[in-house]
Amino acid sequence: MNNQKIFVLAALLLSLGACKERVEETAAAPALDPYTIETEVSSLPQFKLTAIGSAPVVDTLRVAGKIDFDEQRLARIGATVTGRVLDIDAMLGQSVAKGDVLARLNSSELSEQQLEYVKARARMELNRRQAERAKALFDADVIGAAELQRRESEFSISRAETRAAEDQLRLLGVSTAVLNRLGTEGGVSPVTPVTASLGGVVVERKLATGQVVQPADTLFVVADLSRVWAVAQVPEQQIGLVSVGQPVSIEVPALNNERLVGKLIYVGKTVNPETRTVLVRSELDNRDGRLKPAMLASMLILAKPVPKLVVPASAVVRDGDGDYVFVQENERIFRLIPVKLAPEVDGVRPVLSGLNDGDKVVVEGAYHLNNERKRRLMGG
Repeated sequence: MNNQKIFVLAALLLSLGACKERVEETAAAPALDPYTIETEVSSLPQFKLTAIGSAPVVDTLRVAGKIDFDEQRLARIGATVTGRVLDIDAMLGQSVAKGDVLARLNSSELSEQQLEYVKARARMELNRRQAERAKALFDADVIGAAELQRRESEFSISRAETRAAEDQLRLLGVSTAVLNRLGTEGGVSPVTPVTASLGGVVVERKLATGQVVQPADTLFVVADLSRVWAVAQVPEQQIGLVSVGQPVSIEVPALNNERLVGKLIYVGKTVNPETRTVLVRSELDNRDGRLKPAMLASMLILAKPVPKLVVPASAVVRDGDGDYVFVQENERIFRLIPVKLAPEVDGVRPVLSGLNDGDKVVVEGAYHLNNERKRRLMGG
């Protein structure tokens, strides 16, 4: 029995010694770095390396915007006198030409001003004849110079009053033809037209028959839609990247995001204190009428070039959900580095983090190198 115990004890001691040797061997073996790979000297020609550095990068700013009226081709049309709407000739969406009658008003104010003009013209005519008669009498030595001067002065005053009454009627929208008719026929009419001052489309109508309107009221809005604006708001932090004349692309969802090409014609001089943005504007041809004011749009602005640290797009290895780059540590050892990169621009990707100026990266063969790294990990 004692011999059996001695045999078991010896076996346990031998087993513990073997385990200790294996632990020591394991501790002595270096840990495998999953992100580092050492290549054979013969494999080096397969890889192309380059030292990364800064290069001018043109960013594309995407800002929300909309299609808007060209305010230089927009007319807000109102009445020139206080009056009541008799009838309306223009409907919403109707195309009109410059000078077309949009509505007619009945105005007692206009009648009074016409009557003043007729009276002033009649006084002027009377004073003109009296001045001519006084001149003849003065030449015949019947009246003195003082009487002649009085008659001529009365004629000058009445002529000035007539001119003032005429100017007042013109301010009220009375045409030259109506003035001539008033002067010859004396017919006073209380009806005045509201006419289009611009050719285009009636986009707003703000009156009804029988309504009393004032000169300050906007009755119609007429827009020439052959050209429209695309407007957007650029965050103030990025406004230094844009300037007048820069090319832009406009995407309109209603047109299946078709890209329309233009350029910036205006960059705002002030910042909106509520949105902290600056207004920018582009102009678009719209003779086909596809663009409608208030349509949503996205404006893509090619910003000014800015120097940035970049890495060639061919050096980037996509693994899982991240971007990686192989950086050379020495002649044969490469390390896979996680990086944060901006979208590709002209074959390079701006570096946000993970790399430094002068780092040597693999630009050809990175995909093969990554596959070899994975194979060795699986083999290990």
